[in-house]
Amino acid sequence: MEVLRFDQFDAGPGFEQAIDLLSEHGTECLVAVIRGGLAEATHLINLAAEANSAVPIVILLKSFTHSLASQIRKAGAYEVLPTDSSQLDLDEVIAQARSHHRNNQPTQETRPWRRTLVGHCQPIERLAEAISLIAERRSTILITGETGTGKEVVAKAIHEASGRKGALISLNCTALPEALLEAELFGHTKGAFTGAQQARAGRFEAAHKGTIFLDEIGDMPLDLQAKLLRVLQEREIQRLGSSDTISIDVRVIAATNADLLSKVEDGRFREDLYFRLNVVPIHLPPLRERSGDIPLLAQHFVEKICKIEDLPSKSLTRAAVTRLEQHHWPGNIRELENTIERAIALSGRRDELLPGDFLLPVHFKKPQAQPSELSTMILPDSGLDFEEIIAGIERNMIEQALHRTNGNKSAAAELLRLKRTTLGAKMRTLRTFDKGLAISA
Repeated sequence: MEVLRFDQFDAGPGFEQAIDLLSEHGTECLVAVIRGGLAEATHLINLAAEANSAVPIVILLKSFTHSLASQIRKAGAYEVLPTDSSQLDLDEVIAQARSHHRNNQPTQETRPWRRTLVGHCQPIERLAEAISLIAERRSTILITGETGTGKEVVAKAIHEASGRKGALISLNCTALPEALLEAELFGHTKGAFTGAQQARAGRFEAAHKGTIFLDEIGDMPLDLQAKLLRVLQEREIQRLGSSDTISIDVRVIAATNADLLSKVEDGRFREDLYFRLNVVPIHLPPLRERSGDIPLLAQHFVEKICKIEDLPSKSLTRAAVTRLEQHHWPGNIRELENTIERAIALSGRRDELLPGDFLLPVHFKKPQAQPSELSTMILPDSGLDFEEIIAGIERNMIEQALHRTNGNKSAAAELLRLKRTTLGAKMRTLRTFDKGLAISA
């Protein structure tokens, strides 16, 4: 959709409906008929801005005056015309607006970091816009989101977009015990502790003029939280075993999948550190809330893994993509990548990935489901009891294994970590079969 024109929407909720259309479709120009005045036009312009839309807006005014048109242009409209303007004049303005939009669209060449954020759903476009706004600032950023949503990828994109000359240095706060974590962050002098045979710079010094990414910040010990707070406030560090201070110029990006406010209430995370970290908050949506990006992400991982493994390129069939779209992805993007890697490893020489290549785990409920949701998933009125549900899961897993092994029971049993006789017994009990396969021993 290159031009979105609407005059059938009333001011208020109708405008919001129109902006939803603007967000969902590729649009180069928005043409709106305004029957009211400045307030109505400004309301529409502000709604578009809140949707992070840079699409030029051409407004047709029912009660046109040059003074009112000038005010609406200052509010952000690309152009304002009377509703009785000729079609030729309107077409010319729309053509100019579309050309302006195309020429001012950031590209991957002007924003090379954008290609690392795979996807075009509204949350990802908003994320890209936010990175463009904050990247060059030194403000501390707190990235939140479930495990596997791509927090480190976003941190890398922010660093790349920042233009900072130093390196991006990453550290997982759960990877080391407290004593070693402090030395790793701030460095140490010779003899500062047993085994410290020489002085060593820490991660903060290594990130000078660059960015430090502190993953799983919610698990940092309280004593270290106090020292990190001082670093954020003073922009200087002390090596372990030294009283000398070292000034640093470091952009701090922290990330967590934990609820830090709950940790603050429980006394497990410092409130002052939370507010110091949460200067610019970024929340990453789970994959189930951006399912429209699954085809792009899946193909991205196929190409990435084939390149790493030096394999011929592979593609996904439409049925395979559909199977991926129907999964809930509790492990988010990381689970999707691992699933793609496993499918490629087991697909052999085929140049296409089929639905049967994806052995997706069955989950009883969606992540974070409420009791009301769970009751509808189990479908108690259907007459299924728990044993029938388990039998259905086993049948599904066996059929997937048979498909993956082209009907070879011995290979399927090995894949499922079962004895072949046990698999045969389960197949007879569960009446498992695959109509498209010739079952062999």
